[in-house]
Amino acid sequence: MNNMNNLFKTKLIVILAVVLCMPSCSDDFLDRPPEDSYNVAEFYETTEQVNVATNALYVRPWYNFVTNVSWCIGELSSGNGRTWDPRNADFVNFAITGEHGTLTQAWESLYAVVAQANAVINTLPDAAGPSVPQDVVDNAVGEARFIRASAYFYLVRIFGPIPIIADNNEYVLEPVVPRNPESDVYEFIKRDLQFAVDNCYEKIRGANYDANAKVSSGSAKAMLAKVYLYEQNYPMAYQLASEVINSGEFKLYGGDAEDGDPTGSYYDLFLTANDNNPESIFALQWTNTGIYAEGNGVQSLFAPAGVTGFSDGWSAIGPSIDLQEAYEDTEQDLRYYATIMAPGAFYPDLNGGYTVSETIDHQGCNVGVKKYVIGSAASNGGGASQSYPNNTYVLRYGELLLIHAEAALNGGGSVAEGINSFNKIRRRAGLDEIANPTLEDVFQERRIELAFEMEFWYDVVRQGPDFALNFLSNTERGTFNDDTSPPTINSETFPASMDDLLFPYPSNEIQNNPALLEAPVPYEFE
Repeated sequence: MNNMNNLFKTKLIVILAVVLCMPSCSDDFLDRPPEDSYNVAEFYETTEQVNVATNALYVRPWYNFVTNVSWCIGELSSGNGRTWDPRNADFVNFAITGEHGTLTQAWESLYAVVAQANAVINTLPDAAGPSVPQDVVDNAVGEARFIRASAYFYLVRIFGPIPIIADNNEYVLEPVVPRNPESDVYEFIKRDLQFAVDNCYEKIRGANYDANAKVSSGSAKAMLAKVYLYEQNYPMAYQLASEVINSGEFKLYGGDAEDGDPTGSYYDLFLTANDNNPESIFALQWTNTGIYAEGNGVQSLFAPAGVTGFSDGWSAIGPSIDLQEAYEDTEQDLRYYATIMAPGAFYPDLNGGYTVSETIDHQGCNVGVKKYVIGSAASNGGGASQSYPNNTYVLRYGELLLIHAEAALNGGGSVAEGINSFNKIRRRAGLDEIANPTLEDVFQERRIELAFEMEFWYDVVRQGPDFALNFLSNTERGTFNDDTSPPTINSETFPASMDDLLFPYPSNEIQNNPALLEAPVPYEFE
């Protein structure tokens, strides 16, 4: 177990009560900070205080989105997973409405991230003590703008046109906020990320994982490459991805690539002891306190009963038959073992040794989920039910290599270099190289590489309506019938429509802000 809980995360707990009250002590994304909740002049007086001012942005405001929503959208809606859970089955069959409570949590949680980032962005520059160097202030604001951009990147991909809130205090007396076009939201995101590129510290991710917790200039450049990929600006996506690759800041954890770290492996990426390994570009920094919403709750939903040591472990999602069949070789591909619990599989690191039941059957899929399942608090450095200390990735170097490859194959840069990046991922997975991969190969590789990292829905939708509707409508979402030998499939598919490619605004948000039903209004950039 690394020392992150004794460094970044313990400092985070000290400031949570202060920072969380700054922008939003409720779920209202326009909430105004109580004027007596903290003394800004004292809080930002020293360099250390400024450095820790952004810590909370990596944790608590993300909790409801990551724990309760991100896997429903990323895995259930995409067809990577399935569930009978009545709370979330509507994500499987495209029946989500604005009344759905889980969807509402996405809006509330992500706008809470925005609000708390806004508090740092709009307060820190004027409030920092005279002894605090300007580069320290600029770096902290850059971190906050990176994290604000990341929240908006989720929001625009989930909901489409949304309100851009750059300063929550501006709307306290006028809570009706117009939504802005998707193109303006993307422009806002790019400006935030470019500021982070220009102002965050440059780093090299090495063996001191404590130093890797926060985002850097390179992190922002990598995220900007991903945004340009979504905009189909392939030359910019390729250029930025190349710059990050050539910088040497990040390493592929395991594998034989020249920019690889031979001390790790794909499986090791998801061990708590390897939080903030050199592949991590941006990860949420959950704590080990056991306090609800300060730790990672994903294991509670994914794990089999009994694994966590607590009453959670609800097996709320199973790897779909479609995903299982997408693996080209479940024996050779090392990612299968790290992602999916197959009957009889043995995990020596999980609770001192764990053998998967021969009858494991999460949600009718005859297997379970392994990724982000880390076991009991006693064997993983603390935590409690629904609150574990393992990071969740938002972006890692393995994905950046696939961004590089996709941009190259789309005409953005050297095809040979793109293929090299693609095959680094293949080799680490234990698979043979593909000499001339296609865009379909990259799509397939992204699906397997990032399975159960809550990403696949966005990959499907960004391929365009024709592809997305065909793929989603024909993805096998059924279950195994174990009354036959071998088991047969109770096939189930659901037709998707154009309206299903974006999620509806939460009904309570429309009630509070009727402007969500009006035509988008261009955002006035400064």
